[in-house]
Amino acid sequence: MAKIGRNDPCFCGSGKKFKKCCLGSRTAAPAGPAIPSVKMEVEKIQESARAGKAAVLALGVFVLFSTTSGDAWLLEVTDMDAIQVAKDGEKLPVQIEENPETIEINWTHKFDVKNKKFVLTSYKDKSEEIRDDYPGHTILSTVKKIRSRIPPELISTIHLDNEEESQPQAG
Repeated sequence: MAKIGRNDPCFCGSGKKFKKCCLGSRTAAPAGPAIPSVKMEVEKIQESARAGKAAVLALGVFVLFSTTSGDAWLLEVTDMDAIQVAKDGEKLPVQIEENPETIEINWTHKFDVKNKKFVLTSYKDKSEEIRDDYPGHTILSTVKKIRSRIPPELISTIHLDNEEESQPQAG
């Protein structure tokens, strides 16, 4: 389970710590969230998938994408984690616990882009799947852009270690 804590880089991409960036903005404006919600962005990408629209969106350390075939995924670029949020135009249930200090997601896959092809490896059974129809090149360039904005010494601090992370994730 990945968590983004108050001392981690802000997922808005500013390079500042979350507590010095959007966390303060959110507290100062209780009428509505000052920062994008991962849950809200997942809902948007699910809607794009339902409509058969291809889209790629960067949100801090996350990449969300949908395909014309109705699939959609949420990716995390520091550990290359992934979870499918829509399949064949249908929304899939996604466990995301989000509060002003942390974001927790039960990732189901690791992802990579090899030879411009999107590669998924399941945590559950270690099976590998190559998706030629996913926008591998666009995803890779988005991942590189996000990673270039995060200082290397902060990448390792984005995730909090806990015993649950070392066990296979339920899919």
